[in-house]
Formats: sequence, C-alpha cells, structure tokens
Amino acid sequence: MGKIHTILENAMIYDGSGAEPYKADLGISEDKIESIGPLQHAECEQRINTEGMAVAPGFIDLHTHSDFTIVVNGNAESQVHQGVTTEAVGQCGHSVAPLRHKDEIAREAIGYVSGSEGLNWQSFGEYLDHLEQMDLGVNVAAFVGHGTVHQTVMGNSLRVPDPEEVGQMANLVHEAMEQGAAGFSTGLESWPGSQASAEHIAPLCKVAADHDRLYATHVRNRDRYYDLGFGEAMATARIAGCRLQISHIQPKYGAPPHAMEHSLEMIESSKKYGLDVAFDIIPHDWSHIPVMMILPKWVLEGGDEKITERLKDPRQRERIKENKNPMWLLVADRVWSKIVLLYSKENSDLIGETFADIGKYRGVDPYDLVFDLLLEEGPGMHQLMWTSQSFLKSDLELCLGQSECAIISDTRALAPYGALADRLGSLSGYGWTSEFLSYYVKERNVLSLAEGIRRMTSLPAKRLGLRNRGLLQVGLQADIVVFDPNNVKSTWTVQKPRSYPKGFAHVFVNGKETIRQGQRLENNSGSVLRGPLS
Repeated sequence: MGKIHTILENAMIYDGSGAEPYKADLGISEDKIESIGPLQHAECEQRINTEGMAVAPGFIDLHTHSDFTIVVNGNAESQVHQGVTTEAVGQCGHSVAPLRHKDEIAREAIGYVSGSEGLNWQSFGEYLDHLEQMDLGVNVAAFVGHGTVHQTVMGNSLRVPDPEEVGQMANLVHEAMEQGAAGFSTGLESWPGSQASAEHIAPLCKVAADHDRLYATHVRNRDRYYDLGFGEAMATARIAGCRLQISHIQPKYGAPPHAMEHSLEMIESSKKYGLDVAFDIIPHDWSHIPVMMILPKWVLEGGDEKITERLKDPRQRERIKENKNPMWLLVADRVWSKIVLLYSKENSDLIGETFADIGKYRGVDPYDLVFDLLLEEGPGMHQLMWTSQSFLKSDLELCLGQSECAIISDTRALAPYGALADRLGSLSGYGWTSEFLSYYVKERNVLSLAEGIRRMTSLPAKRLGLRNRGLLQVGLQADIVVFDPNNVKSTWTVQKPRSYPKGFAHVFVNGKETIRQGQRLENNSGSVLRGPLS
C-alpha cells in the first residue's frame, strides 16, 4: 500500500455503478484512490469522518458551454460547489476553436467577457494548450463544434457548403481530433447548423467515428417536427458509423403530447439495429437560449452592423414577426408570460421579469421589446439571454426511466464575483445536481440514489470514453464528492439564481480537496482531458 494522505472514514460508498452502497473507509494517495476497506489503523495525513454522508465519484457534466467562462475564471465555482469534477465543453456546435484569426475569439465565444486579455489561440490544440497553462477547478474535455468549423470555412455566408468546403470542414475536425478534441458536436436548430443537411454533417461525424469519439447533437427540432429532428440525428450517425449522444432530448412547447414516448420508441428501434445511441436531459422544466437564436438566419447575414440596421427598421421588424418557425414556438404564439429575461448587461434591473410584464412597463409590444433590448445591448447583443418553462416534467420522468439517460447542466462554469459576477448560463447553473438529487431522487423517488449517482458519474464517463473516472475503485483518479443525501437542496430562484446549493461537504479533484466542510479551498487541480480519453 502506498502512502495515504486522506482517509474518508465510515463512508457509505456509492461507487457509481448503480450498485447498492456499502460501508467502508476510502484512502486517497496523491491523485488516485489508494485503498477501499477497513483503514482504521492505516497511517495518513488527515482523516475525515463521513458518517451519514454519501461518498460518490465526482459528478461528470456531459454537456456544458463553459469554453470561455473557464478561461475567464478557472475556479469553476458554480460547478465545484455542487460536486462537479469534470465538464465536457464545446456542445451544441459551439466551440471556441479552431478559428481563422485569433481576433475572432470574441465573436465565436459563448459567454465572452469584454476586456479579456491574453487570448492567443487559433487552432484547437492551442486552445487546449491555453487551458493547460491555467489552474482549473474541474477537469475539462472539449468537443469541437460544427458551427465553429463552418464559420471558419465559410464565414457568415448564408449559402450551403459545396463538397470541397465540406471536405475542408472535415479536415478541421480531423485536426482538432488529432490535437485532443474529445468529440464532435452540432447545433442544428440555430445558425449556421440550421442550414446544414445530413449530407453536410455525416462526413464530419465520420471523422469522429474514425477517431472513436462521441458525436453529440442539439437536433434540428424538438417541437412540431420532433420526429424529423431525431430521425435525422440517428440516420446521420448510422451513415457515419459513429456513437450518438442526443443532447437535452426533452421535447419543447409545441410538440404533440406523444412526442417523448414516440422519440424513445424511435431510439429503441435504432438500437435494435445496431446504433450506439444514448441521450441526456436537463433536470428541470426551464429552457434557456441567447435571444438572438430566435431571429431568422437572413437577419444575421453581414454581422452585427447589418443586424442592427435590420432591427431598427420597422418594416424588417414586421418581417421577422411573420416567421412561423422561430427556435421557440412560444415566440410565434406570443406566449410572453412564460418567457423570462435571464441575462442583460444594460437592463440588469429587468432580469427575472417576464416579457409580458416588461412590455407593460414600457408600453410596447413584447415582440418589439425583444428588438429594443437587443439594440440596447449594442455589441453585447449576442450575450442577451432569456429562459422559459418549455418542458414537461412528465417527459423528464419518462426519460429518467431509461437506463441510458444521463443528467446534464447545459450551462456554464461561473463565479458570483469578479468578471463573471453578473453572468448566468441557466437558472440552475448553481444547482443542477442538487435539483436532480433533491427533486427527482429524494422527493419524487423516480430513481434510487445509487442509480441517480450513476447517471452523473459512470454513465457519462462511459459515453465520453473515460476509463479512469466515474467509479470509486482502487487505482482510479480520486475525483470524489461527499454530500448529505437527506439535506442536499438547491437554493436558486428565478429572481436570485446565483446561489450555491446546500448539502455538499467535501469535493476532491484528482486527489486534492477543493471543498472542505462546504467551504471552497484555494486548490485547483483539474486537468485538460485530451482525446483519446483514458
């Protein structure tokens, strides 16, 4: 036995496999799990009594948009405080590399913070190099996004790519894989993914398959034409021969009542014929996107200057309003009472208010209010966010009944101080794991605690190809969370979403304690997990 520096005594170990928990001590040596068993006589530097707590593998967030926020603040406070030890960034087709020029980082980065300095990457490998030079609070695996490689090849052109350009995109994906990308992602509901067809995406997915990396997709549609969206994703993966992850699968407002059940039937049928497909959900009924995503693609051509001109033009505004299929059908149906402002730099006093109420305050039609708020943000219009109650909890519970359903945040790693103090990625960004554990596991009893932990540990680890994380086993990386399953609870609200959850006592990342008795330590021991993952 090697030298143990920390022993978790009287641990109720949930090993991440979904098996029933068992009582034991767990010893950590450097960055690995050294021993599991009776360690009352073993020498160590510190002992932590975990009586009454659950000891589990650190949670793995399979789907985030922390690509840039973790560059701004590597502490990843909002994630570490709720037991997250690994993130997979670069989802929904959005990554921050590769780029044509280094000065395009501001345009490509979701959550970009103006005034950020020292940004000098262009290739995907250079981006990972940048992360490796930082002190990271979590491990980071990064996907390369279709939207980013599309714009690197085609800029803001609205036409579809020709075969030569698709080949150039495939080459960029190949280079990113060679440089360490953990997977490939698409976002087919927003521009530029919305103008790509399966014949444009499949060659890029084939590159992911050749490197045995995961393909994750935000499908083209999850409301009226949900079956076309999910069918396209599975057909593309079948043609490319790749493993498929359907991101945040729950259908949205506007889908027929049977959409979720039918979608799961489609998945089961594809699995029967050999397709490796799984999916994930956000563990609450709120949806969140940048406001810009509901604009028709013709509005976006020409960049911010042209967008501003069109939003100021009353005739162009009316033309936008005529769009029958925006990304949210809530907008097409003018259900403004269900849409809430989530983030605005210029109108922070309005955050948490519905567009129906803000429209009344200002005496304007809520649709015109959308355009007004975008214009008021100026160069920051791409960061304007809103949220809505678009999902059905019954659909979420139906998904949770499937063993291949993982739990994700679909948010960003943030901190309630410094340059990220006023930022949000979603309402549950500071408490998605606690929301899942307290509501779906403890209150609703949809899953056992052991199975619920599996959905955030070994399941996402297996999808990513992580062989040394996601389980509590001797010799694996010591990514560990200790929490009180009876008292874990979210504290965020629509009005005050930046609030850490309760019930998390200790967090270890690669053997280093980052949370002690619920308090953040200065330790940052996260690693960049370059593909092929291990």
